[in-house]
Amino acid sequence: MGPRRHGRFPGPVRRRLTVLSPREDANRRLLRARDAMDRRYAQPLDVPALAAVAYMSAVHFTREFKATFGETPHRYLQRRRVERAMTRLRDTDDAVTEIALSVGFSSIGTFGRTFRDIVGRSPSEYREVTRPVAVPGCFVRAWTRPAGERPGTVGLPSSFGEAAAPRDL
Repeated sequence: MGPRRHGRFPGPVRRRLTVLSPREDANRRLLRARDAMDRRYAQPLDVPALAAVAYMSAVHFTREFKATFGETPHRYLQRRRVERAMTRLRDTDDAVTEIALSVGFSSIGTFGRTFRDIVGRSPSEYREVTRPVAVPGCFVRAWTRPAGERPGTVGLPSSFGEAAAPRDL
């Protein structure tokens, strides 16, 4: 370092570059793609477009996404869409068809089958047995998140370090 200068700024500001490990870099890029899926869940999304967001090839992206988050990008997107549909079914009187289309499903049959696979009952049955609750939305989402989408991981944190699901509420 050179001689100290007088005045307000002692010299050029040296910024320290943060160097990420390859695993941290890949996780950050995967999170970027997952955030894009969360933001644009109602739009048609395909794996090549999501892979481009993560700066990976489609095959590598799918493999890394599954290894990191425990499910394929397609299944993650379906589950997020179903979670949003569950909220609308519980809180509104909108038609099931309208809800299915608004959360990004282009086929009512696919919506019904996917909803049943994830939740365990049809959208109409779900609407009949649920009602709006007067608690913050974050609690409702945690309590009503479909369990069992990843066999053997119910209540366990993912390898990515996410918080464990609550056991008995």
